[in-house]
Amino acid sequence: MAKKFKAGKGYGRKDWDAVSDNPKLTDEQLSKAKPFAEALPALAASIRRGRGPNKAPTKKLVSLRLSGQVIEKYKADGPGWQSRIDQDLRRINKIR
Repeated sequence: MAKKFKAGKGYGRKDWDAVSDNPKLTDEQLSKAKPFAEALPALAASIRRGRGPNKAPTKKLVSLRLSGQVIEKYKADGPGWQSRIDQDLRRINKIR
């Protein structure tokens, strides 16, 4: 079953159409495939390095117990839920 084009993923319809007719890989081709880190070790190493430490960290790591309902509500709105909790706490406490 072919996947359908979904806008907003960093590529456009033209990109999708350019690769949408790629043939399926055979069992033989799949058996010869290498893991990403083995096929491109330098690129894999550069990705693993990450961004590095912040020059001036603005946030502190804390352990906080919240009700399951609160967590579910924030997570239901998608990625960035921890930042939204921070924003709401700043707004409630009148912190700019």
